[in-house]
Amino acid sequence: MQISVIVPTYNEEKVIARTLMHLSRQTLPRSEYEIIVVDGGSTDRTVGIASRYADLVIRQTGKGVGGARNDGARVARGRILVHTDADVVPEPEWLENILASFTAGVVAVCGPDEPFENKFKYRLLYFFINLFSDVTYRMGVVGTRGTNTAVLREKFFEAGGYTDYPLCDDVELGFRLKRLGRVVYTRKTTVRASARRLEKYGIIRVLNGWLRGDLLLVRGKRTVGKYHRESY
Repeated sequence: MQISVIVPTYNEEKVIARTLMHLSRQTLPRSEYEIIVVDGGSTDRTVGIASRYADLVIRQTGKGVGGARNDGARVARGRILVHTDADVVPEPEWLENILASFTAGVVAVCGPDEPFENKFKYRLLYFFINLFSDVTYRMGVVGTRGTNTAVLREKFFEAGGYTDYPLCDDVELGFRLKRLGRVVYTRKTTVRASARRLEKYGIIRVLNGWLRGDLLLVRGKRTVGKYHRESY
């Protein structure tokens, strides 16, 4: 088993089938990867839908979305753990490109997001976000993303897995992984992700939260906020 794809869910009946169908139709042979869904206690049809596509659906026991990803990692069989979200649409070559990016010395591979919704304001926003990521990567700084990050299983556990931080826990993991080897950022593994959080809370509020979280991480501090399971 080459890859284990781990998908946390909570009340995702509107989008989970789309994500899992795209994950099931990868160019990488299906025998070389598994799909694990970690459900946070959904009250809708998420678990039933996920069970049609995933190899394994388990109940979340860890705290926060990071805890859900850790739960999936503990039962995973793949040598590479791929972390994504329930509202992400990967290209057919996504897993194959991830696998090819694990050359000697690489412990993690991550890539950018693009908005699933075809709205100019979101396409423009993600253009600048991804441009910023390109520049910081060339400067030696890379922040892994919950939507699009792959980690060698042994290095994931050596680093300690995800924290239960309420915000930017995905970025924080990248800081620790970098101490163990190369963390590669590549546009060859781009995915499309829903902009529904931006729709719900507004661009300014969401970006402000991300920025405050990143600044706290740079200072070596825990991010602030309250974890809650959220329905969209």
